[in-house]
Amino acid sequence: MNMDAIIYQIQKNEYGGNSILVKATCLSCNVTLISSQIKISCASLPSFPFMPQSPGHAPQPIVSRHVAVIGAGAAGIVTARELRREGHSVVVFERGDQVGGLWVYTPNVESDPIGLDPTRTTVHSSLYRSLRTNLPRDSMGFSDYPFVAKDDPDRDPRLFPGHREVMMYLQDFAREFGIDELVRFETEVVRVGFVEEEEKWKIKSKQRHKETDEIFDAVVVCNGHYTQPLVSHVPGINKWPGQQMHSHNYRDPKPFQDQVVVLIGNSSSAFDISRELAGVAKEVHIAARTVKYETFGKQPAYDNLWLHPMIKNVCEDGSVHFQDGSFVIANIIIHCTGYKYHFPFLETNGFVIVDDNRVGPLYKHIFPPALAPWLSFVGIPFQVITFPMFELQSKWIAGVLSNRITLPSQEEMMEDVKAFYSSLEASGTPKRATHALDDKQVKYNNWLAGQCGCPAYEDWRMEMYYATVKGRLAHLESYRDEWETQHLVLQAYEDFI
Repeated sequence: MNMDAIIYQIQKNEYGGNSILVKATCLSCNVTLISSQIKISCASLPSFPFMPQSPGHAPQPIVSRHVAVIGAGAAGIVTARELRREGHSVVVFERGDQVGGLWVYTPNVESDPIGLDPTRTTVHSSLYRSLRTNLPRDSMGFSDYPFVAKDDPDRDPRLFPGHREVMMYLQDFAREFGIDELVRFETEVVRVGFVEEEEKWKIKSKQRHKETDEIFDAVVVCNGHYTQPLVSHVPGINKWPGQQMHSHNYRDPKPFQDQVVVLIGNSSSAFDISRELAGVAKEVHIAARTVKYETFGKQPAYDNLWLHPMIKNVCEDGSVHFQDGSFVIANIIIHCTGYKYHFPFLETNGFVIVDDNRVGPLYKHIFPPALAPWLSFVGIPFQVITFPMFELQSKWIAGVLSNRITLPSQEEMMEDVKAFYSSLEASGTPKRATHALDDKQVKYNNWLAGQCGCPAYEDWRMEMYYATVKGRLAHLESYRDEWETQHLVLQAYEDFI
């Protein structure tokens, strides 16, 4: 065989410390060229200097980069793992004191309940005390580290577990793959800027009032997007005498005893919070732009819960008027209206902006064409099964940085972004929904998998996703505890095995 003419598939797996396993197979004839797996150290990688790329691209030398990962939540830790598996050196910056990001619960709330004061004390987590996942745990797990119930009385075995169980799963994952050793805890990233003369990134970080400047080849932003509240515009709100808050600062229902509460929004959090508040509040009124599962009016099984169209305006007498002509005198409005993408530390000279909650321009929601591949984002899309998507996105980034995978040219990436924006406009999709995937997530994930040479996205994950939607329609109040498609769980176990 002419070795130069062979296209190889390289499969790498972590194997203790800094070693990897390598297995080479000829894709054109499916002949194994190295029949046994050979353990080599990362230091010996130059002796295997070329990694294959997609057909039509000349092999490029494999390169190890020095990469900064911002955030040690689910996106950050799986990104760190994939980068290290690819042979890169990795530093993870985490402002908290433990792994988990959003999933680290705190009873603390911000000093400004609605989250508009830029000088407020900020809290990263948006979890309320009773929160449970709205997807089955098995669908959420990483491809090679299933999120299965533990035989431990301290753990939550439910199919839709509470938030603490998700945090513990992520911390188990970090320990299993040695991610903790890469993380600088209680370290805030103050500034990220590109140094043109060096063609590298400078990161200013702060730990216990001590600031440090460091240089990195590449930066992967994994700071999440559930921290900066997005607040609805309500006509007349400046003269309304009641209180306002964002669901980011909701923790439990006790403070709302005997009050009349209006919630704006009809997301999963609004659904959960409204039902919880109905147990203690005098009245709960939900104002929604659209209705997915319920119908307007008084809600079944509740004497004090109503669903209305959106708020028309509010008045000085404390009244809240809805678009259907009805009104209530309310004590507090809770905005369950989502979050803004927020990167206060990032300086890109205008190459990346946030406009009406569109982060762009981003090629495939990940790479800004003018700064690729040295700046990338993991976790921008929403209405998705998050953890598996994070894994595929980070595999792609790691492969691109090592030269194993080739990106299109900057011009080609920009043309792709423009075509994507045009398709959204033609379909009537508002700019703020640019990153909403929902039904498009399978196609997106399979595209990423194809770029990385990974197996296609598992069918059972999306079947679980749709089964949850169907279950919620049939059992609105109890869908988490009345799961009727156990065969999908068994299929997931078989697939993991």
